[in-house]
Amino acid sequence: MAAPPIAVFDLDGTLAETAGDLIGTLNVLLTREGLAELPLSQARELIGAGAKALIKRGFEAEGRALAPAEHDRLFDDFITHYGEHLADSSHLFDGVVESLDRLAQAGFTLAVCTNKYEGQSMKLLNILGIADRFAAICGRDTFPVYKPDPRHLTDTIAQAGGDPARAVMVGDSRTDIDTAKAAGIPVVAVTFGYTDTPVSELGPDRVIEHFADLYEAVTSLVPRH
Repeated sequence: MAAPPIAVFDLDGTLAETAGDLIGTLNVLLTREGLAELPLSQARELIGAGAKALIKRGFEAEGRALAPAEHDRLFDDFITHYGEHLADSSHLFDGVVESLDRLAQAGFTLAVCTNKYEGQSMKLLNILGIADRFAAICGRDTFPVYKPDPRHLTDTIAQAGGDPARAVMVGDSRTDIDTAKAAGIPVVAVTFGYTDTPVSELGPDRVIEHFADLYEAVTSLVPRH
């Protein structure tokens, strides 16, 4: 029997607006190191490639390059602090719950593939009330590889019991688009997430501006039968 179609979602900037808590933690590290905080409006586009890249980009924005050992120390500090402030201000984007339910009712399996750590991803999605909708929630540390390595996506699909030939990725950044393309899987990009380049310029198969448009975009790319 054929596996059902599957929609795989990024988390930060795709399912949830998490910038406030991510940049809040980055600013804690910056001030500890004697640097100025970054305003959210400026720092939002630094998100999208995981916490380690966010730290590097944030410190470079303040004119400071990080040695490898210092970067590792700050990364550990970031993960610890952020784990205690996952949802101070984070919330689902409008229409997420309705879109997930509509896809599920149409027979889609749902999964999450994120470069956030698995434990923090599960905790955040539980707080936001949607963790139980996903057959798999796979993070940076779930497998030996992570996005943009295509195996992060294909292994997530396998863990959820899906078939890559009937899969679609939904994300907000170059990382998500590059991962899906490398895996040979169509990708829907949302315009409201975290990217320093408009997603329409990165070659996704479809672009949506609101979750109200997700169902039509996904079903146009993945056959349900």
